[in-house]
Amino acid sequence: MRIVVLAGGIGGARFLRGLISAAPDAEITVVGNTGDDIHLFGLKVCPDLDTVMYTLGGGIHEEQGWGRADETFAVKDELAAYGVGPEWFGLGDRDFATHIVRTQMLGAGYPLSAVTEALCARWQPGVKLLPMSDDRVETHVLIDDPEAGGGRRAVHFQEYWVRLRAGVPAHAVVPVGAEQSKPAPGVLEAIAAADVVLFPPSNPIVSVGTILAVPGIREAIADAGVPVVGLSPIVGDAPVRGMADKVLAAVGVQATAAAVAAHYGSGLLDGWLVDTVDAGATAEVEAAGIRCRAVPLMMTDLAATAQMAREALALAEEVRA
Repeated sequence: MRIVVLAGGIGGARFLRGLISAAPDAEITVVGNTGDDIHLFGLKVCPDLDTVMYTLGGGIHEEQGWGRADETFAVKDELAAYGVGPEWFGLGDRDFATHIVRTQMLGAGYPLSAVTEALCARWQPGVKLLPMSDDRVETHVLIDDPEAGGGRRAVHFQEYWVRLRAGVPAHAVVPVGAEQSKPAPGVLEAIAAADVVLFPPSNPIVSVGTILAVPGIREAIADAGVPVVGLSPIVGDAPVRGMADKVLAAVGVQATAAAVAAHYGSGLLDGWLVDTVDAGATAEVEAAGIRCRAVPLMMTDLAATAQMAREALALAEEVRA
């Protein structure tokens, strides 16, 4: 079985670990979000790609869900002593090595897809990890600017998410550069060859949504002629993790499992899994032309996550039949 997964950060990475357990013989291609990428301290940082790579490769900080296990922060502390910021984004010493290698390779002319392949040669994640694009795309968020007399300003998504903790209203979410980008090598080919496409419980706006904003990817998925199944990141009208409700509000989407399914749309999505607490939403989703089932969607451990993956694959087979 050939499976393509559109993945953001923590939710996508943890779902992938369950998917590998549930379908150990499957050929899994992961299209990773690069809209979260940011340049810090002269280095190219790719948080979502690294979270997938570290999680599946056994190097992730399990409690946080991001960053390296057994991390130290001597370099960060030294930079702060020099007054070099931003101090709100904490890169660890082990993590710095990844970004140094990536930046050196990019500077030597290698595209991000080739760099990602080289980094994965060390970590052996058990999937083929592709960036959504080799082109630079950065998600920005429009917020109120109290210093501009009622005006607004755009900030990088990482500043909104990490420094501001999504504590101010988001008025718009813009994947800057997406319209001019193109899918990375192998992305469209993997979609065309897939037996099923999965949207994990990642942020539907700034993770999966940003991947779909790359011209050609949404169209390729819609035209692939294979089941497309998603898992709701909203449980009981609230995000399972993070602050997805803040960016959903920015694009006028309610923080409900049914509303997120409608946001993706029946022209793209064939099947949708909601949590058992949202079982009442299944009729609404199905009325919109998307097959829907209610199953436990909390990734409490590997066994629970693997069962979620099995439910997604079972729904795909139901759609196919």
